[in-house]
Formats: sequence, structure tokens, C-alpha cells
Amino acid sequence: MSKRSIFEDVGDGKATPAAAAPVRSCAARGAIALWLLGLALLTAVMVLVGGLTRLTDSGLSITEWAPVMGALPPLSEADWRAAFEAYQGTTEFQEQNAWMTLADFKPIFWWEWGHRLLGRLIGGVWLVGFLVFLLGRRIPAGWVGRLVLPGVLGGLQGAVGWWMVVSGLTGRLDVASYRLALHLGLAFVIFMVLIWLALRIRLDEVALLKARRRRLPALIGVAGALTALVFLQILAGALVAGIDAGRGYVDWPLMQGEFLPGESFAMTPPWVNFFENPALVQFVHRMLGYLVLAFAIVFALRCGRSGHRATRNLGRWTGVAILAQVLVGIVTVMQASPLGIALAHQAGALVVVAVLIRAKFEIAYPGEQAIARG
Repeated sequence: MSKRSIFEDVGDGKATPAAAAPVRSCAARGAIALWLLGLALLTAVMVLVGGLTRLTDSGLSITEWAPVMGALPPLSEADWRAAFEAYQGTTEFQEQNAWMTLADFKPIFWWEWGHRLLGRLIGGVWLVGFLVFLLGRRIPAGWVGRLVLPGVLGGLQGAVGWWMVVSGLTGRLDVASYRLALHLGLAFVIFMVLIWLALRIRLDEVALLKARRRRLPALIGVAGALTALVFLQILAGALVAGIDAGRGYVDWPLMQGEFLPGESFAMTPPWVNFFENPALVQFVHRMLGYLVLAFAIVFALRCGRSGHRATRNLGRWTGVAILAQVLVGIVTVMQASPLGIALAHQAGALVVVAVLIRAKFEIAYPGEQAIARG
């Protein structure tokens, strides 16, 4: 073996490919994070389009679930007549929209068709992106199952959506409110999972180990409790939307002059009131809103005492976002849920969740350069 000079550059030769590996890994993690954030953005748009579909009473305009062939809209006058005739068989048409002509039917059809098409688009973006990263061997070790999860949840969401639609085709004027709540709740779960995974994949094993050592255990429980309350409030909001409970009891802070309307438990059996009685459903949504706001104030104050600058800022922004959401909710009720304000309220829920998940992640994996001194 020949002698090597002590002045020889140790970076020469075979060491170069090994040294470049972390760079490639970092680039792959960044690309996957952007893909996940893109999916999260599409999911947020999907939630808003779903809200518009609900607010325009368009959700029952397509009476069949055809995951493949349903991607094509009616292409002839005969196809349009067939779609309209199918809708005419629903209870919603017979008892509420019997005045509709084919021309009146087309706008609500397009809303629901667009909603379903967007769902297919999200599924396609997930599948193509996953296959590109998988076949290119760019997925970090241990991450294949995690990146499959959004696709599985998306498929489940499609099935839940059809299960929801079926409940409103016959025998009811609208879909079952609890199925609508499950459908919206699952959409928010997907949204949260995508944001969390996008934040988490940016940390390699070394960065993850360092971040875990800086975590703020005193705040983890508070962040988790606030997240659970916000999610519960989102489900309650879906129940309000499902039975149009936001278009009655338009005074505030009372409800038709009462704290708890006298008809809140008028239905039997009593448990039905929590899902079908507009008075009690809106009352629960209001009370949960106050509870979420109180918890958000506690969370912001607790974060404000942290020595971690990013945690302090994110805690405060979480409180501000929830306060703004409560104020928009009050305006929504007092204006009887007009389309624009109701949609802004739903968009506010997405903002609250995004900021809260970001704050929760910072508490669990604090950034190194955000440590404040003195």
C-alpha cells in the first residue's frame, strides 16, 4: 500500500458520495414536506367547497356514488334529464324543491360535482406524489406507513361522505347531522395529520433527538386539551350546520331572551335533542365556544411565560385566532348565517387548527435558535 501525504485532502475520492447523502436526504425531506403542505391546502379548499355545497343545499343533487365514472358530468341533454329525474326521487325535492326546473337543478349539481371532483384530485395528488417518492427511493426510513396514512384516511372520507349522502336521499329533507359531523370531523383530522407530518418530516434523526431534549412538558397537556376542545367545537358546529340551527335564535348573548331556550329538551327520547333540536344544538355550540376561548386564554398566558420565543409567539397567535373566531361566530349567529359570513366562520376554524397544530408542534419539538436568554 502506497504512503499518503499528511497534507492530502481527506475529502478526495470515495468520501464524496457519502458526504453528499445527507444533502440528498435533506432535499427529499423538504420536497415531501412541500407535497404534504400542498395536500393540506387542497384539503382546506375541500372543506370550504364542502361548506358552500352545504350552504347552497347542493349535497343531495347527485344520487349515486360512482368513484370512477362519476368523474364525468352529464354530457348530453338526455344525461342531464336522467340526473334530474334521479334527484326528483329524493325527499328533499318532493317536499322542498318541487318548484325546480332542469335549469334550476344544474347549479346545485355543479356544486356537488365540483366537490367530488376536488376529492378525486386530492386523491390523485396523494397517489402520484407517494409513488414518485417511493419509486425514487426518497422516503426516509420508517416513513412509508406514515405517508400511506393520508391516502387511507382520504379513501375512508369518500366512503363516509357517501354514507352521509345516503341518509338524506329518502325519508328526510337533509342528511343526518351526526353523519355530517363525522364527515367534517374526519376532514379536519386529515388536515391536522398532513400539517403535523409536514412539520415532523423536516427533522432528521439527529435534529429530532435534539428537539426532544428541549420539549416543554408543562405545556404539552394544555396544548392537547385545547386541541381536543377545538375539535369538539368543530363537531358541534357541524351539527349546527346540519340542521340549520344557526339561522334561528339570532340574539346574543341570550337566545330569544333566555339563557337556555325552554324548548331545548322538547324532543323524545331526550338524547335526540343534542343532535336534532336547533335550540339545544346551538346552545351547546355557544357554551363550547366560551369554554374554548377560556382555555385559549389560559394557553396563551402559559405560553407567554415560556423562555422559548417561538412558543410565546405561537401561543399568543393561537389565542388571537380563537378570539377572532368567536367574534365571527357571534356575528354569524346574529346575521342568521348568511353565506359569506358562514363561510368565513368555517375558514376561521381552519386557521385556528393550523395555528394550534403549529404551536403544539413547537411545544413538542422546540426550535434550537428560538431559545431566549435572560
